[in-house]
Amino acid sequence: MATPLSPQSGTSLSPLRTIAVVGLGTMGTGITEVLARAGREVIGIDISEAQTAKALAALEAATARAVERGRLTGEERAGALARVRTTTDLAAAADADLVIEVTPESYEIKQQVFRELDAIVRPETILATGTNALSVTRLAAGSARPERVLGLHFFNPAPAMKLVEVVSSVLTAPQAVAAVTDLALELGKEPVAVGDRPGFVADGLLFGYLNQAAAMYEARYASREDIDAAMRLGCGLPMGPLALLDLIGIDTARTVLEAMYAESHDRLHAPAPILRQLSEAGLTGRKSGRGFYTYEAPGSGTVVPDALTPAADGSLGAGREVRSVGVAGSGTMASGIAEVFAKAGYQVVLAARSEEKAQAARARIGKSLARSVDRGRLTAEAAAGILERIVPAGSYEAFAEVDLAVEAVAEDLEVKRQLFAALDKVCKPGAVLATTTSSLPVVACARATSRPQDVIGMHFFNPAPAMKLVEVVRTVLTADDVHATVREVCAKIKKHAVDCGDRAGFIVNALLFPYLNNAVKMVQEHYASLDDIDAAMKLGGGYPMGPFELLDVVGLDVSLAIEKVLHREFRDPGLAPAPLLEHLVAAGCLGRKTGRGFREYARR
Repeated sequence: MATPLSPQSGTSLSPLRTIAVVGLGTMGTGITEVLARAGREVIGIDISEAQTAKALAALEAATARAVERGRLTGEERAGALARVRTTTDLAAAADADLVIEVTPESYEIKQQVFRELDAIVRPETILATGTNALSVTRLAAGSARPERVLGLHFFNPAPAMKLVEVVSSVLTAPQAVAAVTDLALELGKEPVAVGDRPGFVADGLLFGYLNQAAAMYEARYASREDIDAAMRLGCGLPMGPLALLDLIGIDTARTVLEAMYAESHDRLHAPAPILRQLSEAGLTGRKSGRGFYTYEAPGSGTVVPDALTPAADGSLGAGREVRSVGVAGSGTMASGIAEVFAKAGYQVVLAARSEEKAQAARARIGKSLARSVDRGRLTAEAAAGILERIVPAGSYEAFAEVDLAVEAVAEDLEVKRQLFAALDKVCKPGAVLATTTSSLPVVACARATSRPQDVIGMHFFNPAPAMKLVEVVRTVLTADDVHATVREVCAKIKKHAVDCGDRAGFIVNALLFPYLNNAVKMVQEHYASLDDIDAAMKLGGGYPMGPFELLDVVGLDVSLAIEKVLHREFRDPGLAPAPLLEHLVAAGCLGRKTGRGFREYARR
């Protein structure tokens, strides 16, 4: 189980003063920089003289940039560089208190390094592997001193990333873990203790998600650009999954996933065939100049257009004219959507099951606009004008002349079908009918009408005024001009539209909720704590919130409902909701809204 780590009592400085780094690729060079800047003597070792020279040049350039940015003085830079020496002779590790190997992800290579080190280093020297995919236990078992072997998993780029996973096998001595933990803290890192299984915490959760995104793209469900934009804008991630795979290296991702699948036999970890195809073709991502995207040159991060790049004009054809919009519902989502349309200049009819509910929803919009005025984002006159464009109504009959009707009622298929049957009777011919469902089949709503060609999904994200993403969901029956209409409307309301087909979860939820479910399984299996998993994903994956923070915000009941829909549609055992999540929901622990979910919250 992962546990928070802190320096050992009475220990002021780690005894690990001289450290050898074996393997001077990008990660090894980054670790060398971190160690040297923290005052350690570093012996950089690589079998290639060209690589050792490249590593030194990279270290000189990185520390020069640090001086330019005021993060190092010239004197500190000179000291750091003086503490690094490089060699191609592994015997130089004889002086080291700690050896960190960062060689290619191969048991054969790593075990050979450890066997050679056994004959070179002192008995008390700690041997650490930087693997993120292979079994630390298996590597330790092949060593003459397995109790001194552990995992020390830095994240790329090592100088910038705070997370370090300290990985123990059943053979690892506690004293070795304590010494390495103290070192990590002195380096300014945040160490997390984890057990030995492929992927550990951060990569264990991250690579399953990346694999599903690759499979989604391979199935031609959505374009690479739309998958990446959806996860950036819908989840606040710094990079989309396919761009991240290109950055990590598609061959590296495939290796990690193969190791995870060998251990878990979970089909979600079975590498998507496209990862093998790209790897074997040498299209490994940024480092080769081409992967899911095409880059300016090998090693460049600049994407250049290729045959798969969408046309700039969109080429969707003409849509239908939309001047007025009807929003059905009285909850937070309905109010937010009505506010978005009114801000964009549309006349909005906000209809609910009663006049009172519609007026309450409009009043909620008024409060939202007032907050924007208080924060200086709107003038009082502009806010008043927006509110005037919203007309509340206690009946859907008020939608008779709208050009676009958007429903945002309860996430219940029968409720939505009844509403679409009512809209079919009320709305004029040619009106576009849209559902904001996040998980239900759009086509089922369409079939409740006599005009399924006019029905489409417009999945807004909460809060609608702030979130930029809209998933545009076409069914097999949706007309081309209806699709074009909704894309045009999204542009006018300043939302980023992504296209996807009509299947459970669309893009964002189909990728997000299996990741959240896997995090729950980690806790359920006592592999890691809530706090460590949240910290690992924020520090190691760049997520704005950890999975358990997010689950408590979304609501455990909402999360469970979406996971059940995904499991029912895809029939994959790996998508079955974690029993711990089901138990918490059954106990009424639904997250922040009830004051208790995975964590407890102060009652307001």
